[in-house]
Parts: sequence; structure tokens; C-alpha cells
Amino acid sequence: MSMMTLICAIISFCITVFSGKYIIKKLQLLNFGQTIYEEGPSWHKGKNGTPTMGGIMFILGIVLSSLVVIIFYAVRYGGFSAGADLVPIIAGILTALGFSLIGFIDDYIKVVKKRNLGLTAIQKLIFQFLIAGVFIYTLEFSGVIDTSEILLPFFGEVNLGWVYYPIAAVSIVFIVNAVNLTDGLDGLAASVTSVCSIGYLVIAVLLEKTLTASVSAALLGGVLGFLVYNRYPAKVFMGDTGSMFLGGMVVVLAFTMRYPGLIFLMGGLYIIEALSVCLQVFWYKLTKTRIFLMSPIHHHYEKKGYSENKIVKLFSAIELIFVIVAVLGTVIRI
Repeated sequence: MSMMTLICAIISFCITVFSGKYIIKKLQLLNFGQTIYEEGPSWHKGKNGTPTMGGIMFILGIVLSSLVVIIFYAVRYGGFSAGADLVPIIAGILTALGFSLIGFIDDYIKVVKKRNLGLTAIQKLIFQFLIAGVFIYTLEFSGVIDTSEILLPFFGEVNLGWVYYPIAAVSIVFIVNAVNLTDGLDGLAASVTSVCSIGYLVIAVLLEKTLTASVSAALLGGVLGFLVYNRYPAKVFMGDTGSMFLGGMVVVLAFTMRYPGLIFLMGGLYIIEALSVCLQVFWYKLTKTRIFLMSPIHHHYEKKGYSENKIVKLFSAIELIFVIVAVLGTVIRI
């Protein structure tokens, strides 16, 4: 691991932590508080009014620290060279910011305009697929990545042909929304993403993707900095602004390493959360009964009496198992 990778993590952590105090105060002054819905767990009512949209703080940390490493590599390689993977990384960060913008609009409608549902599901999906499509096209058009040839853990190179494009778009949008669903308990999404980012960092080092390793470190530093304020009891929530940015980062890091199959392992815990919602809705429509006491599944365990801290630790441990399998799959492929 290079010194630049460590520097990225430190810069991201420091910017997130130091900007946090100002951002939280500003959100409080603007009265940007979280609204807790009636159908949610009754014990969450005490969180009503907690500042939301706090994901801005780690977005600042991650983007600014990534900018430092992008400039460093641009200077080192004499421009946006293919060897430094700058084009995919820049495209990836802009994609994550695009998803974050959708989340910001959703948060703004809910918090400022006082329309509880925010953007409709159809509106979100249209914008998300547009962003995913632009990202995939950019990777293809840049010529840096041959999108028809992808890497899968344990299997190595696979050529999917034209089928790659719809699978890639659906996978990106699914994971982004899965990360959004995971953000339901104090520190949960940030903790799980910190484990995920460590996995990306390790795999990027194994694949000698130095720039991607540095951006993964920036992601790690940002979410750890956010946990200073978001761990139980949370002083601030990330909102859709933050969770969709994290979802974007989780998917684009895999794609920029030419290793999109990684997201199905690195996003394992997020997928469990999303599938629990899909199963709950499907089963209820079919039988008028519920599989889980409440979905996403972290609320099921809350209803069963697990504390928020215990659920965060359990889910982070499950994510660690997925990460270990992903690393093993990479080692075997190498």
C-alpha cells in the first residue's frame, strides 16, 4: 500500500470530522430534521428531528481527498493517461455524485417542501438508469475498459457480449438502492460500507490498481469520520444524499477495476437487505401474511429485541464474510 493511499484516508477522515461540526449546526439552523414515519418502529420516535442530509460531510471528504490523488497521478503520468486509470476513476466519482444529487433532491422535497414521500419510485429509477447508462457508455467510449470482457471472482475473464449492458445497468441501480435501504439504523450503512471499502482496498492492492486503492482508502476515511457523529445515538443522519453516494461508490469501484462481478460479493449485505424488502412485499401480496416482522431485515431484528449496536455489529460481521470470500476469489483468480 502506497503512502498516497494512507494520505487519502487521513485527508478524507479529517475533512469529514472537521466539517461535521459546522454542517450539523447548519442543518439544525435550517431545520433539516429527519421525519420518522408512523409505520416505523415506535422506539424510533425519539429520533424525530435529528439533522439529516449529513452525508454532505463525507462526500466532501471523499471527493476532495480523491481530487488530491487524481491531480497527483495526472501530474505523475503527464495527463489523463490510460495507465493511471484516471478516466474511469473520474467517471466513477462523477457517477456517485450523480446518484447523490438524486438523493439530495429527494431529501430536499421531503425535508424542505414537507412532502414525505419525496421523489416517486418511477422518477428515481428513470434518473438512476440514466446515470448508470452514461457511466457504462463512458467506460466503453473511453477505450480504457473493454466492457465486454469482465472479471468474476473465482472464474476470471468472461465475455457476456451485448447482455453485459442491461445486466450492468440493472446491477448498478439495484445496489445503489440496496445501500439506501440499509441506511435505517444508527451507524449501520456507514459501518457496513467501511468493511466493504477495506475489501476494495485489499483487492485493489492485489490487482495493483494503485489509484483505485487510494480512492477506496478515501471512502474508508470518509465513512469512519462520519461514524464519529452517526454511531449510536446518532447526532446526524446521512439521508438519501449520503446513502446514494455510498451506493454509487460501492458499484463504481468494482467497475473501475474492470471487475464488476465484485459487487455481488462486496454488496452482499446490501443485497440481503434489499431482498428482504422484495420478499416481504411479494409474500404479503400473495398471502396477506408477512415473512419478517418488519422489513428491511434490520428492523425485523429490532422487533425481536436486538439493540441497534448489536445489529450493526452482526451485519458488519456478515459483510466481512462476503469481503473475505471476495478477496479469496481474487487471490484464486490471480
